[in-house]
Amino acid sequence: MYEYKTEVLYTKTKWTTDKAEESDILELNDLFNERSQEGWELVTYSYMSTSLQFKGATLITFKREK
Repeated sequence: MYEYKTEVLYTKTKWTTDKAEESDILELNDLFNERSQEGWELVTYSYMSTSLQFKGATLITFKREK
């Protein structure tokens, strides 16, 4: 049996191209590494753009055994 954890990671710029702020990538890596240390495994992620022209977010789901 697993338990799941979903988080939203907001980005500083909207990723409409292959360009992303390096700080956003570092923050994403930090989140993955922190959750990995806690025993969480990445299950899925989905980029969610907003109606604003300069922001977006990534919905990230992790799992681990209970």
